[in-house]
Amino acid sequence: MTPIVELRGVTKKFPGVVALRDMGMQIEPGEVHGLIGENGAGKSTLIKVLTGVHRPEEGEIWVDGVEHRFTSAQHAQEAGIACVYQELNIVRQVSITDNIFLGQPIRTKLGLLDYSSMNAKAAETLASMGIDVDVTRPAGVFGMGVLQMVEIARALLRRAKLIIMDEPTSSLGETEVAHLNRVVHDLRERGVAVLFVSHKLEELFELCDRVTVMRDGEHIFTEPMEGMTHDRLIRAMVGRSVDSQFPDHVRKQGESAVRFENVTSAGALKNVSFDAHYGEILGFAGLVGAGRTETMRAIFGDLPVDSGTIHINGQPVTISSPQDAARRGIAFVTEDRKGQGLVLNQSVADNLMLASFRRVAPHGWLSPGRAEESAERTVAQLRIKTPDVKTDAGKLSGGNQQKVVIGKWMNSDSDIYLFDEPTRGIDVGAKVEVYNIMSSLVAQGKCVIMVSSELPEVLGMSDRVIVMRGGEVMATINRGDPDFNEDDIMKAAWGRKKEEAL
Repeated sequence: MTPIVELRGVTKKFPGVVALRDMGMQIEPGEVHGLIGENGAGKSTLIKVLTGVHRPEEGEIWVDGVEHRFTSAQHAQEAGIACVYQELNIVRQVSITDNIFLGQPIRTKLGLLDYSSMNAKAAETLASMGIDVDVTRPAGVFGMGVLQMVEIARALLRRAKLIIMDEPTSSLGETEVAHLNRVVHDLRERGVAVLFVSHKLEELFELCDRVTVMRDGEHIFTEPMEGMTHDRLIRAMVGRSVDSQFPDHVRKQGESAVRFENVTSAGALKNVSFDAHYGEILGFAGLVGAGRTETMRAIFGDLPVDSGTIHINGQPVTISSPQDAARRGIAFVTEDRKGQGLVLNQSVADNLMLASFRRVAPHGWLSPGRAEESAERTVAQLRIKTPDVKTDAGKLSGGNQQKVVIGKWMNSDSDIYLFDEPTRGIDVGAKVEVYNIMSSLVAQGKCVIMVSSELPEVLGMSDRVIVMRGGEVMATINRGDPDFNEDDIMKAAWGRKKEEAL
């Protein structure tokens, strides 16, 4: 069988770095092919080579048995390669139809836009994937799950032979993930190949026929998923065995750091009560929209509180802004590291100073040499992979960007750390490093509050778990309780309320 896409000896270089070295891979028709590797392994560069964004210095790209030399993204699309990026290519102000036919509209014989045909084809294609929506409405009114289907519909209408899905479930809820999985199975049945890029091993085992592992820009192996093990994949990715992802739980609970008493915020939180202590990790679990992020925003002064009381260090407080929260020793590692955690076009050194500038330069002036020296210490401490501290943060891999955000707040020497989806979109090796950072903060006597949609992560890291639904606390579960498990947490997240004194 002729591969849909084949890479032969592809090498791509950037100044001071070889991003891909002699990379080879074959993707068969109707195959769901997994691609996995640590952040910085070369996956993003490989995607950009396949989609015509980057031109390799060496090697060949073959599509359906014909060699291609892509000089643009349009050339790759014309050859039948499409990509649904993690950050969707959607114009939210225009209709779903306009997004699907973006750049390739259907026109009448008079050259006018044929919206009758385009609307019909857009609706028909989405309906074939189980999506029934008004395609004339602006795309921005729909959720991430629908918008991903819009991107896939665009690829199908352009007769894509290979659809690359880059971390497609990173921003989806459980129901949306299940729907996406059904669509992937359907694409396989249609003979469309899917390159499925994910850090979530369970997704690869559920969906993929074969998997390719990359490390340091090189091909490590391509093998069938049948008979594959988690340990073998992790060992191939990181080049070492990760015996235990989660640190040992030898912690001593201290005094109260954050206490909520019947906190309500209109449309977001309803009578939320909990207590978080120094020397512990308090986990927050729940479905998308449960109110977990809103709780963090309320602690950080970014969500107005209508009633109830917030205590910090045992004292009732009114936190009026994020600046106020930071002055009180509260740090917030947001789930949107690119949009809210970093200034992407500024250097690693500048980003690492964002939350601590007033502390290290009380008179408003800091020598560049001192700033770089401080940044280099943090880079070494957190093992941030970057050519140097002058490199723009936007050029780092996702895992290293996350460590820059964490380093920014560690430099502030805060007492209370809020982590919202701290490992979203980063690989297994980087996850372990983030877990170790969180554990070290607790060992220093800090308070860590963590929001995560990954239940193994919640159970592996937390001393106690708050389960939320619809802005309410449904349960408080302690490590060691009989219901400290995935099943009971999910039951609570779906609405079974556990009455338990805090």
